[in-house]
Amino acid sequence: MNSSAALNAFKALLTPAQILSVPEDMAPFLCDWRKRYFGKALAVLLPSNTAEVAQIVRICAEFHISLVPQGGNTGLCGGATPDQSGSQVVLSLKRMNHIRALDLDNQTITVEAGCILQSIQDAAAEQGLLFPLSLGAEGSCCIGGNLATNAGGTNVLRYGNARDLCLGLEVVTANGEIWHGLRGLRKDNTGYDLRDLFIGSEGTLGIISAAVLKLYPMPVCQWTSLVATPSIPATIQLLNLFKQKATSLLTGFEMMTAESLALTEKQFPQMRNPLGENPPFTVLIELSDHESEAHARNLVEAILAEALELGIATNAVIANSIAQANTFWQMREHITLAQAQEGANLKHDITIPLSAFENFITATDQVLREKYPQVRIINFGHLGDGNLHYNVAAPTGVDSTIFNAANEALVHDIIYSMVEKFGGSISAEHGIGQLKMRDLRAHKGAIAHDLMQMIKTALDPHNILNPNKVLPAKVN
Repeated sequence: MNSSAALNAFKALLTPAQILSVPEDMAPFLCDWRKRYFGKALAVLLPSNTAEVAQIVRICAEFHISLVPQGGNTGLCGGATPDQSGSQVVLSLKRMNHIRALDLDNQTITVEAGCILQSIQDAAAEQGLLFPLSLGAEGSCCIGGNLATNAGGTNVLRYGNARDLCLGLEVVTANGEIWHGLRGLRKDNTGYDLRDLFIGSEGTLGIISAAVLKLYPMPVCQWTSLVATPSIPATIQLLNLFKQKATSLLTGFEMMTAESLALTEKQFPQMRNPLGENPPFTVLIELSDHESEAHARNLVEAILAEALELGIATNAVIANSIAQANTFWQMREHITLAQAQEGANLKHDITIPLSAFENFITATDQVLREKYPQVRIINFGHLGDGNLHYNVAAPTGVDSTIFNAANEALVHDIIYSMVEKFGGSISAEHGIGQLKMRDLRAHKGAIAHDLMQMIKTALDPHNILNPNKVLPAKVN
């Protein structure tokens, strides 16, 4: 590797403003959002277009320099952080933030990888259309990273993950070629689906530089409600009731435990549960209607009345304004912030079949509390699609940094073994990155893991694209 020659080549290609090499300038690009992973870099490069990305990759290939693609740097698994060698290049796509086209008849939008998610939502809304991908970091995350991790969020129940919202991609390969796959087609049955191969690959197979995304008609209205439920089975019955009665109008179904909301209220006293004292479970439900406000309101009221009569709900409140609906959502979104305020915790982004939800939580809670009697367990998540954020915090009064350092590996092993027992997944929407890389082979199985390694080797034979993310450089 000739780093000096590579830097000279980058300088010949890019402007000085597009190359960061001073430590202070590079610092924001060298650690992850959770401040869990810290790296070093030869340089941070900020290309302005796909042709520059392709040329950067060619230079990296020529001089055997690995690169780490990065968007908004909001990931939670360390997938966009370089290693400690100082020999890698961070490739930030933040400058590639243009909306290339918006096709009203085809209901698609073509965007560059560095587009902020909220900017895409706003551009669609200006034309009376909806881009439904929605998550807490939407004001800063980039669509390239959303696709690279197959992000989920709060609307998966109705619209699917990022993968389901993408029709075509433009990708720079490991040898610096550009795959022009920006077709806005709902049907394209022409062999292997390369689009799905790159989505979710976390920059290890190719660099997503642009995408064609699906748009939908903007709902006439949205009705948001908070509902108290006495148990997990009751909560799942409530979900099934809404699925049956509201069908495709049901766009959000979020579960919050009493413990998670109590922690939120502790850290943010203004975030009081309007249902009164926190019930065992509080569910946030959102319906999006294309008919009328009256139709949606009547439907919500009728379903909730039936739920109360059946005993699967014990209390409910319907937001009477957009401001109140936003307050309901802020309760859900502030759980993560409250955990951060309370101290570091061990996060687990998992999926469990709804039929196994209660048994998984009961059994896992029991195993953890037998090992750590006073441990705090904060559960919440996108119940509508089976995604549970199962987080473990140190007992009150115990230093979280010390607790996590001593027990992280065992806590992960306990939870992931229970995930396997109940037929779930160790990663629902955050990806693998470096956080879960060592757990992936056991979870996927040797054959699946080996197939993934073969694909990686075929598409990136010199392992220059985001090495030691998702897959280790060498399989032991």
